[in-house]
Amino acid sequence: MADRRKRKSLSLFRPSVTPLTPIHDVQKADTPATLLKKRNPIPLFYNGPSSSPTSSPPISIPESLDLQRASSTSSTDRLLPRPRPRSLQKARPSSLFGSLRSLHSLQDEEENLTRSSSIPSSLHSTHSGHGPGSGLTVLDIAAGAVLHHGETQATGSMFRKRSQYLVLTETHLVRFKSQNRAAEIFPTIPASLGKSNSIRHSRISSSGSLHDLHSLSESYSVVRLNHIVAIHKLDDGRPYFSIEIAHMDEETNHASAMTLQLNDPRESDLWLSCVRAAAEKARLVDPLPFTQNLVEYTARALEQERDYDPNQFHMFKVVQRATRSGGRSSSDDLAKLNSKICILAIGVYKIHLVPLPKLTRTSSSTSLSDMIGASHGITTLTSLNLQSSDDTFQLNFRVPLRQSTVLCLASSCVTDIALWIRQAADFLRPEWLEQPFTWNVPQSLDDELLPIPSKDEDNACFDRTLTAYCAAYGLDTSKIRYSIDHQCEDAPAFQLLRPADHGRLKYTLLELLAVMRALRYNETFTTISFANIDLNILHGIRDQQGWDHVPWTTRSGEALLIPQQENSWLLVQEVQALALKSRKLRRLDFSYSLTRKPQGDAVQEVGCGLCEALFPLCARQLTNVDWIILNGITLADVDIDFFYAAAIEKSCHFRALDLGSCGLMDRGMNTVLQAISYQGATMESLNLSGNPARIDPDALQQQTQGFDYLRKINLSNLCRTSGPDPLIAADVLLIWKLEEINFSGIALNEQSVDAISTYLRSSQSDTLRSLRLDQCQLTGSDLASLLTAMDRGLDNVRDLHLFVTDNRLEHRHDMFVDAISRSITPSHMTIQMLEYTSEHYFGDLIGALSNNKSLKYLDLSKASLPRDASDETCDALRVMFTKNKTLEVLDLSGEEAHLESANFGTGLNHALTGLKNNDTLKILRIEHQRLGLRGASTLASVLEANQGLKEILCENNEINLQAFTVLVNSLEQNTSLLYLPLMDNDRAASLKKVDREIEGLRESAAGLSATATVKKTLGAAISSQRSFSSRVHDRSRTAPQAYRNDKEVMAVIGSLSQHWDSESAKLQGYLIRNHNLAHGIVVEDYVPEPVVDLAAAFGDTNLDLTPRAEADAQLGRAVGATKTAADGHAEGGFSDNENVLDIHAGDDIEGALLMSRSLHG
Repeated sequence: MADRRKRKSLSLFRPSVTPLTPIHDVQKADTPATLLKKRNPIPLFYNGPSSSPTSSPPISIPESLDLQRASSTSSTDRLLPRPRPRSLQKARPSSLFGSLRSLHSLQDEEENLTRSSSIPSSLHSTHSGHGPGSGLTVLDIAAGAVLHHGETQATGSMFRKRSQYLVLTETHLVRFKSQNRAAEIFPTIPASLGKSNSIRHSRISSSGSLHDLHSLSESYSVVRLNHIVAIHKLDDGRPYFSIEIAHMDEETNHASAMTLQLNDPRESDLWLSCVRAAAEKARLVDPLPFTQNLVEYTARALEQERDYDPNQFHMFKVVQRATRSGGRSSSDDLAKLNSKICILAIGVYKIHLVPLPKLTRTSSSTSLSDMIGASHGITTLTSLNLQSSDDTFQLNFRVPLRQSTVLCLASSCVTDIALWIRQAADFLRPEWLEQPFTWNVPQSLDDELLPIPSKDEDNACFDRTLTAYCAAYGLDTSKIRYSIDHQCEDAPAFQLLRPADHGRLKYTLLELLAVMRALRYNETFTTISFANIDLNILHGIRDQQGWDHVPWTTRSGEALLIPQQENSWLLVQEVQALALKSRKLRRLDFSYSLTRKPQGDAVQEVGCGLCEALFPLCARQLTNVDWIILNGITLADVDIDFFYAAAIEKSCHFRALDLGSCGLMDRGMNTVLQAISYQGATMESLNLSGNPARIDPDALQQQTQGFDYLRKINLSNLCRTSGPDPLIAADVLLIWKLEEINFSGIALNEQSVDAISTYLRSSQSDTLRSLRLDQCQLTGSDLASLLTAMDRGLDNVRDLHLFVTDNRLEHRHDMFVDAISRSITPSHMTIQMLEYTSEHYFGDLIGALSNNKSLKYLDLSKASLPRDASDETCDALRVMFTKNKTLEVLDLSGEEAHLESANFGTGLNHALTGLKNNDTLKILRIEHQRLGLRGASTLASVLEANQGLKEILCENNEINLQAFTVLVNSLEQNTSLLYLPLMDNDRAASLKKVDREIEGLRESAAGLSATATVKKTLGAAISSQRSFSSRVHDRSRTAPQAYRNDKEVMAVIGSLSQHWDSESAKLQGYLIRNHNLAHGIVVEDYVPEPVVDLAAAFGDTNLDLTPRAEADAQLGRAVGATKTAADGHAEGGFSDNENVLDIHAGDDIEGALLMSRSLHG
């Protein structure tokens, strides 16, 4: 593993590493580039360059090598080549076979290092001394000192062999036909005295193209040392010691390779060290920057992968090595071993292998379709192996549940590549103390690790790490949703939400792994919650392809030593990693994340995995997680055993245990109660709700009475054993420091009510903030006793939320009402699902609320009356709105179900008028009350007068477009309201109703009655553009017309959505204005966008189908009706029971459309 703790602080003051060939500031070929020195000098030859990037450091030659240098005073005559007598030149007929390599197809030729090009390059273009356009003279070649030389034997094929002589200078690697020819140019090389009878020296085999074989007939060929890409040993499994020298001429975009076969390993090491050291010095003295075209080509390849950032972009030339093993070796076998030179580019999130561009005669650019390379996510890197003896290195990548991908590479910039990859990995996982990949490099390289660029990001760069994993796994980050709560207990809390993908409720396996691994080592979050997120896909899945993801150690480096840890499920391994790698993490919530169903004995054998992952770590104090929430997950016996084994350990300390709805039977419940008795000193919360086990009150009290710091207890929906004893005795309740009590769903007997009342009278209960007693069979007298016990007077109202939903409050109702009337209540009460057999009970309750001065929050939703509320009840509600000066939040929502509904009826509209004189109510929730147009008009009049309301929640009230427009227009004068819903549900229902009625009209045989219904709907939709105060009533009855224009009807329907959007935009504009005013932001007067007239929707409608005379007649009648309606409104308007636009059954749809045209000019 790559451990960042090995870094030294002095690394912060070192200069940053840049590739040997700069890529950002590309310079011209004749401009020297500023480069940094190499950090891994070759000890055999080279002590490293000086600090100046332009200086030429000397190459130190070991004494044992006995190399000779060329004399700088050699004569020019000796250096010039001398022509040979014609009689001495051997006739060389054309070969009938040639090189076996020339038999390859053109496609194979392009895939290999030797690129087809009209310009000779590589070995066959290596500047022949006599060839045209060589660019090098004999003086240029002879100017350098000879570092190493030797007679070699080159093999072009199995049929042709000849001797050659290889000379290494400070700038070139020169290949001669013979030693005598080398001696003619380099005076320090002795001339051959004849055919050598010594032992066979080294053999050199070139894997070049057909030109390489023909180039042997030339006097010499040259490879510039600064063109060398990599020098490395070939691991071919043969009884030779082979070296491959890959080189590339970037100007001609031509690449080739030279393979040296040697019999002596010492000689092989000597050649390798010599060439590496000389090539490194040549690159430092005469660096060759990347051409602008190659940089742009590589950048386009990364842009195609959406991984290009000019500030995080590094590119290097590398050799993708060919590997081979087994069998016998020959020169022809080596010729078929093809390596490839390509570009290794390090982007923001990935490492890319980009093939060299394929230049053609007609174009100098390469299309994106030709950029067929490979990309691997940096976060999927599992190992980086670097050899100090040559330029080879190996990268291993692995995506979860897939086999590893191995890249065998070589590059003269291997050190820089390793450092930049390490820095990129550290940048993407800045919080990780130990990178999850093997960092197998020389020890000296650890001291040169690059510092991580500082970048201020929220949540310890969680988004950066998550994006990196998503890019590596090929995921869309926009599909992952999460929230961070800074106000909850144990904050900040990370909460994973449902996927942001319509119709998809579950995350994929890779998406869950990306989130979990991005959370490793992140110490921002104290709570991590996967509540209601399906984790079943991780349950029972093992990743047998690799162990790089397994958390072998704690954050501090302590080994876990868990047997068979590598064979655990992915769920177990990832949860263990979350718990082990963060010191700040205290709470993990997995509520309803696993939906395992009991299936006979199988569930007893297979656990949920979460208990196996967490409880052994808690027992050994290897994690700080002490609040584990497993609500809604069916636990097997093995899960309970894991908990019991951990809980009985003295070193284990649990703050909470949430096992609600976990399917605990009597045995499991008893085991849990026995185990938690050992945690009395630290237990703060206990949740055993919703389990089928029967609770014995005596056993429960004995096991929990030692919990001195218990703050929350939830025993809801449990079955208790019968008997007169209270569920929890008063003396036990007084021991605890409770903040929340939940006994909902348990029938409380008289003794239990008395015990709770005794507890509420004590000052020990002053810390209580929530008391849930829903469905506890409480009567009005029981509730009155509880209210009296918690009373502290009007000057000290209890800040407590009391839940008493669905109880038998009608029995002794007068005592409950009297307590409310005398303000003997806490500040918050929820009394949902009141079901009265007589309406006067509800009226008495409303009357008591008019006098209450202690309630600030009241929820009376889903109240059911025998019939619609009477005028007396509604008037009492209006008086309550007017008189009550303490309520700030009120919920009067109804309920709509398939079998029954609960609402107050139309009389509620009159009751709402009492809000005009109320300036204390801030939030009003009034859903499912069928307000309709009249209710919306009443709310609009309230909003015009009320400046105290901040939020109104009134969805699902049969609000059509006209009613919605009325509400929106009322906000023009209201500057206090901050929230009003967009009525999305009502909008969908309204449009669906129109579609249904139009379909009924088409299917109707007569069509008359259905037409009237559709026209009423369309008329309401059309008239919605006008103000609700401008009402038009057409009382004239016209004869039915036979014509119906379906095109115009569909145009009207199609325009409704646009008008909904327009009104919604206007509403948002008003709310933004009010929000700015509430926060003291000076804004200009909001002017809504003008609403497009519906008549414009018919601009392209063909009306010629209707007789002109009939259209004119209809238009004349509509205009007359409009004038009559306007006169009637001016005289006094119409009653509330009249529709804004009344189209009778005798009218046709065309009349409605013509009416629209007359209304809008």
